[in-house]
Amino acid sequence: MDTQAIPLRTTASRFSQAIRVFARSEVGWKAKLIFGGLVALLCGVNGLNVVNSYVGRNFMTAIADRDRAEFFRQAVFYIGVFAASTAVAVIARFAEERLALLWRAFVTRRAVKSYLTDATYYRLDAAGQLAHPDQRIAEDVRAFTVTTLSFVLMGLNSCFTVIAFAGVLWSISPLLLLVAVSYAACGSYLTILLGRPLVKLNYNQLDKEAAFRSGLIHVRENAEAIVLANREERQRLRLERLLDELIANFRAITLVNRNVGFFTTGYSWLIQIIPALIIAPSFISGDIAFGVITQSAMAFSTLVAAFSLVVTQFQSLSNFAAVVARLSSLLSAVEQAQAKAGLPIETSEEDGRLAYQRLTLCSPPSGDILLKELSVSIPRGVHVLVTGPNEAARTALFKATAGIAVLGSGNVVRPPPEKILFLAQRPYLPSGTLREVLVPPGRESEVGDERILTLMHELALDSLLDHIGGLDTSHEWEASLSLHERHLLAFLHILLTAPQFAFLDRVDEVLDADQVRKILSLLSENSITYLVSGRAGNTADCYMAVLECREEGAWTWAATRPDVQLTSQGSA
Repeated sequence: MDTQAIPLRTTASRFSQAIRVFARSEVGWKAKLIFGGLVALLCGVNGLNVVNSYVGRNFMTAIADRDRAEFFRQAVFYIGVFAASTAVAVIARFAEERLALLWRAFVTRRAVKSYLTDATYYRLDAAGQLAHPDQRIAEDVRAFTVTTLSFVLMGLNSCFTVIAFAGVLWSISPLLLLVAVSYAACGSYLTILLGRPLVKLNYNQLDKEAAFRSGLIHVRENAEAIVLANREERQRLRLERLLDELIANFRAITLVNRNVGFFTTGYSWLIQIIPALIIAPSFISGDIAFGVITQSAMAFSTLVAAFSLVVTQFQSLSNFAAVVARLSSLLSAVEQAQAKAGLPIETSEEDGRLAYQRLTLCSPPSGDILLKELSVSIPRGVHVLVTGPNEAARTALFKATAGIAVLGSGNVVRPPPEKILFLAQRPYLPSGTLREVLVPPGRESEVGDERILTLMHELALDSLLDHIGGLDTSHEWEASLSLHERHLLAFLHILLTAPQFAFLDRVDEVLDADQVRKILSLLSENSITYLVSGRAGNTADCYMAVLECREEGAWTWAATRPDVQLTSQGSA
């Protein structure tokens, strides 16, 4: 879990960079257009507020003077200004939400792309250095875009308000303007001083909330296993510990909020009386009209609010600072994970070839050698059994071939990703329709229903098709199918994709010998060169070469048929 201090300078730099990237993107022109409209609308709102202050002054003066005609005339003006202000404010809010949505979609797409590029998601999970990247991409990106835009607009609005109402206050009383500026400055400083711990506490709270939610999701996803293992008590204790941590951190937040609340509440109440204390003596002596008192109160409170953005929005600002810092941590972790993609084990792509060049694999974290300087070349059409007593070495070889981070050195030469597929011991089937699971993206028009149904019949999956409701019914396959059925569907996906090579991991532990023989036969018929990690059993005749992984890194490589010529043979 990432518990390091929040890097404020790096966070600020990333914040600025995020805005620049969005402004220069393919949707940047649209964003600039909407933002320009928002600025114009904010100017309109502040202009109407100034007009409203004068209309309100005249309205209250008419009441004090008992001038019926002026009262009705100012009332009409009042209603007109309110109507115009309402229309402009609603349109501004609508434009703000549309711009926030545009920005969120842009940032989220970029985040998802970076997260899934070069198996970054896998490296982040394996490293365990970043807590809950899924929450950061989904919730923190939303909070970042919406809140950033909100604060930028509030800042601009505050600037416009200061410009608009500073003149109004100055015309009433220069002393009142000086008091407003001094009051807001002192209030902002004291609020920051009292509430500074909230940034770190809010940062931690987001992670603790996510950890508790993840614990609940873990129970739901592993319900059957937990029941069978009778581990409910252990899960209860774990969830209670996560809840206790969440509550303890939130208690700390409420203590800081209490201290900040005492100050900000009193600060807000005083704003209402300060203008009257300064202006009332002039009204009492007859120097100003009664309406000036109400105008000064409105102008003072509006101007102080503009200067006091930190005071009035400190809770939101502290949450926002935590969100920005968490997204900065996500970007740093993604960059580090992608930088580590260049592992000591080099992977190069070469069409139609699979080879290992002086490949050494080690077990983490001890560094014990699993496979030492493996150098073999597997031409297309040569079906290989990867076997031997060293199962850890076979698993590491499977991962290294797939491009998953494995400790070691050497080089793996393999076809491009779309021309080599891997079938893990526990295959993954994405949620969706059966057609989406089986047919590669973009090739729906090439693979007809007849082809799919024929292969399902050969694998004795006809009853499954009836059970799930056809090819176009969506399901959560991980929950609705057995491991055996998932294996067969994953294999069917390989057949429909028709890569040059397929590497199958321990299929003999899930499927019986007849089924293994059947799928290997289908692979051969479709000109797919296969490697199988497992035991030979009754399918030894399905292979043309054997790579045996022995203890202490030793291996042997030999053909099992006299007509097969291997380009590289040896042992270690």
